[in-house]
Amino acid sequence: MAALHMALDLNDPELEFSDLVYAYQSWVMAVINDEKLGGDDKLLTDDITEDALNSMRFLPGEVTSAIETSLARVYEVDADELAELLFPED
Repeated sequence: MAALHMALDLNDPELEFSDLVYAYQSWVMAVINDEKLGGDDKLLTDDITEDALNSMRFLPGEVTSAIETSLARVYEVDADELAELLFPED
């Protein structure tokens, strides 16, 4: 898996919806890689997490849910297990 991080600047007037989706998707993929797939290269960083959490403020729940569901299917992760990995304190 290639490096996933891009610097998300919420004040950038050129910021697009796809940038928010990418940031959230990158976080979900990094969590799956690090926690479920046992990847040798750890992908999750504080910057990726921060960008994803900032993106969540602007993404509809339907979009974040669709991203999670799609990636859970692709990586054969149970949806409930993925939710626990993403939001362990909930």
